[in-house]
Amino acid sequence: MPSFHHGRVEIAYLDEGEGEPILLIHGFASNREVNWVRPGWVTTLTRAGRRVIALDNRGHGQSTKLHDPADYHTSLMAEDARALLDHLGVARADVMGYSMGARISAFIALAHPTRVRTTILGGLGANLIEQVGLSRDIADALEAPSAADVTDPQGRVFRAFAEQTKSDLKALAACIRGSRQKLTSEQAAMIGVPVLIAVGTKDDVAGDPRRLAAVIPHSKVLDIPDRDHMLAVGDKVFKQGVLEFLSGPP
Repeated sequence: MPSFHHGRVEIAYLDEGEGEPILLIHGFASNREVNWVRPGWVTTLTRAGRRVIALDNRGHGQSTKLHDPADYHTSLMAEDARALLDHLGVARADVMGYSMGARISAFIALAHPTRVRTTILGGLGANLIEQVGLSRDIADALEAPSAADVTDPQGRVFRAFAEQTKSDLKALAACIRGSRQKLTSEQAAMIGVPVLIAVGTKDDVAGDPRRLAAVIPHSKVLDIPDRDHMLAVGDKVFKQGVLEFLSGPP
């Protein structure tokens, strides 16, 4: 896979297909392969005539692993994504993120409105403005001597997922501790591009999508039926809703 350097951080990415570009930003403890390739997103989007760009966030996948929480401020990860667009000579793209990637996507839309055509926030609702992200207990779970030592239910889920993706557990713990930023309601209201908020109806991590939609001016909600935070990612309703959203007016 190709990569580029943004300062001291090497960012791995994929760039496939032709047509209007869409940038995909994965969730916490995942990577471009797990979040976008295996669930069929890259195939779905390239078949729809899109150029698909997806990165491994810092601390994830094949990108540089950092162990200082200060290196994971959401704004820094948003600038990694913006720098990838610069590296590829892409002036403007649709941006879709899932969970942590959706938070990063919202930060990009706010900081670089001329670079973003539309934004898709998957697996993130009102917690963009009401909470700072996943529980700190997950960091403790990632640093536990073994998965058997983890008692927190959510911590067990993320520890198992991180081990499944062969992640750097210390880097992920630093990411949880460092990426605890939210937008204010006033900042979210300044996002001027069309926004699709796509959340599973059984998602207990994202927060209420309609409370967020009430704040972001040009937004609408896509319910992903009977899916929780983990299972919504590759859902066919999610994919179809995104394709319809992207085919609409910018």
